[in-house]
Formats: sequence, structure tokens, C-alpha cells
Amino acid sequence: MKKLSTVRVFAAWLAALFVSGAAIQAYVRMQPTGMEVGIIDFFGGSKISQETLRGALTIKEGHSISFNEPPVFIEESRRRLTALPGVVDAQLTIVCCEESRAIVYVGVHAAGDFTSRFAGAPTGAVRLDDDVVQAGRQFEQALTSAVRRGQGQEDDTQGHSLAIDPDTRGAQQRFLVIASRDDRKLRTVLRESADAEHRALAAVILGYAGDKQSAVDDLVRAVNDPAEGVRNNAMRSLLVFTMTEPTATRPVPKVPYEPFVGLLNSPIWSDRNKSSHALSVLTKNRDPKLLALLRTEAMVSLVEMARWKSVGHAGAALTILGRMAGLPDDVVQQQVMRGEREPIIAAALTPG
Repeated sequence: MKKLSTVRVFAAWLAALFVSGAAIQAYVRMQPTGMEVGIIDFFGGSKISQETLRGALTIKEGHSISFNEPPVFIEESRRRLTALPGVVDAQLTIVCCEESRAIVYVGVHAAGDFTSRFAGAPTGAVRLDDDVVQAGRQFEQALTSAVRRGQGQEDDTQGHSLAIDPDTRGAQQRFLVIASRDDRKLRTVLRESADAEHRALAAVILGYAGDKQSAVDDLVRAVNDPAEGVRNNAMRSLLVFTMTEPTATRPVPKVPYEPFVGLLNSPIWSDRNKSSHALSVLTKNRDPKLLALLRTEAMVSLVEMARWKSVGHAGAALTILGRMAGLPDDVVQQQVMRGEREPIIAAALTPG
């Protein structure tokens, strides 16, 4: 499989699905040569003013960026950001799209920030079989084509994603067969393989395991993987597990919330995107222990995300904050639709 680009370029729809290097590159290739930047938003580095951070960037809202080559501003802006006093690291992510314009998210890790720590990279020689790799490529190609045609919707009621697009759905049904046939090898690859692309694909296919509860521990371990794409896909599989519609023979898998809480503080956008969406489901029953943990471990991060200009990307954090404040979900939704975010944030920040 193709190697991941060092430049993270995501479509909003793709970030909500399964992201891999090949899928990202396929999306980039289908973009026009230039796209206007509509939003630049920040997270992390709360002790450093956004004015200072924005001044270090070599890109501004209204500028046009090219997808033909890795955007030059990514590395240059990152270099300038990390030269600022107190900045340990910085990551820039391009997300497409908000009203046909790109979003640039700037994640900053400043000295003293609480941030996620990941496991070391595995070094094993085990790899997925060639037919599994080919199935992954077919899925990526079908998904890219489907979303380009506006057919990216999916059904998650069975605890795994099944697209409405017949080609994508056919590829996913192939994953059901592979997950049953290669269960042990998929888990071994996810845990031991030195190839991050193979680990990332294994995290997708394990989401199609017949016994989903048995796959939870393996996927939770992968949430701590050093590779962003592996974490992304593992979180996405776990997220879809939580969306299972229960029947007499299909229980909802029990997914722990602790791994997602820590990733809310990550300087990497996809970590925050997936963990916040997972927690917007896992907080639905308003477990007091989870809400208390979020208050002590991730309050600053949730408020940052709730203020992102893109309502679609801020929505999960606003939902979580609304529950922390004791507000009904429908009230939070109405306030968000009216553009009234600050009252939700203020209510969450008020001690109960």
C-alpha cells in the first residue's frame, strides 16, 4: 500500500469515515489546482495568544492553496511556530471543506501542556495477505468515487459501516468475510506489524468482526498506536460499535471511554475529531464519572473545540459541554443552530 504523506490533507467526510494514506491521496488528486482557505482555527497552546500564533503562519484566510504538491506553507509555518518561545511542536492539517473552502487547523503543543503519549512503534515482520491489501484499495477507490458523487452516507446500525453506495458496500461486505477468515492474523498485524498502513487497514477490518466485543481490547490498544492513521481507524471502528442498534442477538459492545478522553488533548486534529465524536456518543447516558473526568482532564480542550468556526466540527464538543452543564440535548442543538455557543460554554464552566 502507498505510504502516508507527511502532509495531512483530509476531507471532512473522509475524516468522519476511515482515513488511510491512499484514500487521502486519492482525494487530493481529485481536487482543483487551487482552493481558497476559508477558516484558520487553533487548538492547544492556550497560554500563547492566537494573535501571536496567527502571526507566525505564512497563510491567511482568503489565500489560495494548491493540492498539486505538498503545500509549501505547511512546513514553513510549522518551522516558524516551533521557533516561538514556549512552543514544543506544531501540526497543521488541511480539512475540506466549509462552503467549498478549505479549513486549516493548527495544533500547538506548548511547554507545560498536557498532551497524549503514544506507544512505541512495533517492529514485527507480519503483514496482511495480498488479497486483503487489494480489498482495502478497492474500498478506498469505491469510497472516494461515492463521496465525489454525493453518496457517502452509511448505515451503522449493525455496529459496522455499510455504505449506501453499492460498490463501497460490496467492498465492506468483503471485509466481513476477511474479518471472519483472518481474525487472528488481523489482531497480530494490528499489534505487531512494523508497517503502519497494514496496521491501519487491520483496524478497519477488525471493525467488521462477528464478535465485536472480542475486538474491543485490540482496537483500544490501537488507540495508543504511534501512527495517526492507525489511531484514527481504531477510534472509528470503536465509535461505530457504540452506534449498534441492539437486538436479542446483537448487544451493543461495551467500549471504555478513558482512551478517548486523553486524545482530546492531542495536538493532532484527527485525534481530537475522532475522540470527540466517540465521546459525544459515550456521554449520552451522562455517566457522572465520565463527565467528572472530562471536567478535570479535558475542559480546556473541549472549550477550544467548541469555539471552532466550523459548526460541524465544533458540534461534538458543544454536545459534550451541554451534557456537562446538565442541559437537554435538544436545547443545546437549538442554541447551536441560533449561533449561541457561549451560553453553553459558560454553563459548562459554572461549577455544579
